Amino acid sequence: MVKHTNMMLNDLYDYDLKIYQNPEYFKFSIDSLLLAEFVHVKKGDKNIIDLCTGNAPIPMILSRKYGEKIKIVGVELQREIYDLGIKSLEYNQIKNVCLHNLDILNILSLYNAHSFDIVTCNPPYFKNYPHTNINDNPIKALARHEIAINLEDVIKVSSSLLKNGGYLYLVHEPVRLAEIIILLNKYGFGLKQVQMVYDDLHTPCCLILIEAIYNGADYVKINRPLYLKQHTTYQNIFNDR
Repeated sequence: MVKHTNMMLNDLYDYDLKIYQNPEYFKFSIDSLLLAEFVHVKKGDKNIIDLCTGNAPIPMILSRKYGEKIKIVGVELQREIYDLGIKSLEYNQIKNVCLHNLDILNILSLYNAHSFDIVTCNPPYFKNYPHTNINDNPIKALARHEIAINLEDVIKVSSSLLKNGGYLYLVHEPVRLAEIIILLNKYGFGLKQVQMVYDDLHTPCCLILIEAIYNGADYVKINRPLYLKQHTTYQNIFNDR
């Protein structure tokens, strides 16, 4: 098991926040920053839950953007990563975020079904086939590959957590888009918004951001492409969508 060595306190980009990380595990990525910015908190939304929260970049950004009027829960399976999130919350004196070291499949042991307005998730991206080349570091392997949970688990759990009309925000690889749409339909979601993300004008799509409504109809908006190299900040990057 990897121990707590090489722990660093880094800037969380533009948010005037610090985040504890360990390069022996993994660092938070632009995926999480974009997902946090993609979330639209509406008037009346009070409860957000972030599944596969890692060291809690998404809860911290949402707390900074929306303040203590929103109660935010983060759920992380791996104790080593959860501990980093706890340290970051303490360092930044964030009071409205609660983290749980728990398998997301067991989250309903702590919260009532259909009690959240918003679910966010930056899940493991890669399928775990029998001959998949898995990272030797077990912490990185669980974070990147569908070993403990898979995409269907995330969407199924989200359907159990969300209130009627609540929103799921998901970031993933574009190669999984067809599967995402099928699973959203299976578990009662209507697809509302798709955001394609590119490094620049000359590269293929590298990420997709998904907005879906629980027990709502499909009415899909495909946003203008986002080219990362055209931006120097990620704050409010989707304000014009």
